[in-house]
Amino acid sequence: MEFFPIFLNLKEKKCLVVGGGEVSFRKASVLMQAGASVKIVSPELCEAFKNIPNIEYVPDRFQAAHLNGITLVIAATDDIETNEEISNEAKQRNIPVNVVDNPDLCTFIMPAILNRSPLMVAFSTGGASPVLARILRGKLETLIPPEYGRLTAFAAKFRQSVKAHISNSDKRRIFWENVLESPIAEQVFSGNEKSAEAMLLAMLKDNNHCSAGEVFLVGAGPGAADLLTFRALRLMQKADVVLYDNLVSKPVLEMTRRDAQRIFVGKMRGHHTMPQESINDLLVRLAKEGKRVLRLKGGDPFIFGRGGEEIETLSAHKINFQVVPGITAASGVAAYAGIPLTHRDHAQSCIFVTGHLKDGGMNLDWEMLAHPNQTIVVYMGLHGLEVLCSKLIAHGLQESTPAAIVQQGTTQNQRVVCGTLATLPTAAETAKLKAPTLIIIGGVVKLREKLSWFEPDKT
Repeated sequence: MEFFPIFLNLKEKKCLVVGGGEVSFRKASVLMQAGASVKIVSPELCEAFKNIPNIEYVPDRFQAAHLNGITLVIAATDDIETNEEISNEAKQRNIPVNVVDNPDLCTFIMPAILNRSPLMVAFSTGGASPVLARILRGKLETLIPPEYGRLTAFAAKFRQSVKAHISNSDKRRIFWENVLESPIAEQVFSGNEKSAEAMLLAMLKDNNHCSAGEVFLVGAGPGAADLLTFRALRLMQKADVVLYDNLVSKPVLEMTRRDAQRIFVGKMRGHHTMPQESINDLLVRLAKEGKRVLRLKGGDPFIFGRGGEEIETLSAHKINFQVVPGITAASGVAAYAGIPLTHRDHAQSCIFVTGHLKDGGMNLDWEMLAHPNQTIVVYMGLHGLEVLCSKLIAHGLQESTPAAIVQQGTTQNQRVVCGTLATLPTAAETAKLKAPTLIIIGGVVKLREKLSWFEPDKT
């Protein structure tokens, strides 16, 4: 171990930063975030310092006297001799000193910091590779979202009362493990701290290990795994059971816990593996068994995903749940196809509809859909494409209205077929497209010729 990791309380302590450049500014900013009183010594200051109030500025070159009353010092100058002098003078006074990019002159080094106050994560390569430390910090950003700071503060609020109630340290540790891996934590993450507090107090009173289950209704997005939200990924890794749809891509499904039970409840054309009412009942039963249940839906659960029906049932049975939005197919697929859904020269509104055929027809408000200067996005409309296009033409849209159909958008299997209302049905049939697809109709489709950017690797 080259350096001993330690967290230092600098609140209202005077710290010295020598240097007036961008690096000095960054170091001073971190010290001020820690509550330190910062003094800057430098002949000149860069523009960035003008945005930081309450800094003591000494327009001078470093002198040993500048160390009087200082708790910690950072040398961030471009002059090697000055940095060596600062290091030597600080060491003689037993003042912790950091010389930027020179570990040999340091008695402490600045780690990469992930700030989730009051939770703090700091890590270092011992000066061997600061860039690697920053890269690793970026990876941890996805694993430790900001809500963990809220959870830390919540736990601190009850630490003493739990200690008074549970004197045995081992039992107390188990209690906190149960709390922090329970629906209580999820209530805190979602901002429902009053509910979390009531649950914790009840658990403490009854010595209950929080066996109640919960349901996570999570949007899996349009297909590409890296379009998931941070919260979605965290809950996917936490669930004991996964109920997933046909539209959830394999890469997304593989990001759930390896040991979680997976249950396919998808609906495909002409074949429903499980009726919606049975899915609702299954969610309730699994949660009542104490399981953490992930209901994973393609796109967004509240846009043609019947998520509202599912949480109505959960609410009626007083099951804890939370909803995590996903990128709906309309925005995700359109973006990857290079087709903006709105554009001031082509469309000032956008309408989402579902294109399910029923008895050979579509029950849609054709008069409303056939207005000019708007974009129409049709979910699940592949098999009704000919009916859709003919109805829009019959209700006033020009046959030449641009239209596109996208298969498996955002993935490496993406295919885009463009045409007009008159030509698209034949073009889609010739291309032998298969579900899932998304249909986009309107002047914005013409922009694909200029804005297309995603080219899947077909090798």
